[in-house]
Amino acid sequence: MIGPSEVVAAFDDPADNLAFDEALLRAAPEAPVLWIWRNTDCVVVGRGQKIEREVKADVCASDGVPVLRRASGGGTVFHDPGNLNITLVLPGPSDRPLEALGELMTATVAELGLPSRLGDRGLFVGDAKLCGFAVFRTRTGLLAHSTLLVSTAAERVGRYLTSAPADPRPLDSHRSRVASLAEHGLRKGVAEVTAAVRVAAAARLGELTTRKPSAGELEWQRSLQHTRYHYPEWHAEGAQRPAS
Repeated sequence: MIGPSEVVAAFDDPADNLAFDEALLRAAPEAPVLWIWRNTDCVVVGRGQKIEREVKADVCASDGVPVLRRASGGGTVFHDPGNLNITLVLPGPSDRPLEALGELMTATVAELGLPSRLGDRGLFVGDAKLCGFAVFRTRTGLLAHSTLLVSTAAERVGRYLTSAPADPRPLDSHRSRVASLAEHGLRKGVAEVTAAVRVAAAARLGELTTRKPSAGELEWQRSLQHTRYHYPEWHAEGAQRPAS
């Protein structure tokens, strides 16, 4: 019987990380898959969001921070090496994917010694958001992923993301004050936080087998790089590369 696994992989280009993130779901695993990863500086918008409503594009361009798009919904997030990304892929139907992810992240933060509460599409410590959640489904399963601010300064997030628009629309991000573990006084390294995620995941999913990416996952990554993540119009407007 195939059991849950943690895939260990890292790619230099944030677009390649986003392609692999989606590839884990497209490969239709038979058991839960965990992936813990980080990006260099970038802004990532949700699947249907408008960049002009979410991002200070001029500041991003001036600072050399790319603006990218992911396949899941949810709000816009700033990634840097101080922000840990946790991807959980679950096979088959699930009625409460955000609940499963919320339980995992709540347990992770508790393992690190902080009380937290689940709120609107995220995890909060006090009134500050620590984790943001998003979900993407296919016919064979679902992908739920979370950010976890380890040391990213709130000022960096605010530098690149807009304030809430005066004319709110359904796909706009839900703006919240953010604060990292470090800003809550919990100065843990990425390795220690990663270990806490693994402990919490094993308690909920069962013992995780560590593995490299499968051939199928890498093939899906290459396909998605071509149709989406290496195609500028995907990131700009959510349009896929036309079939040749």
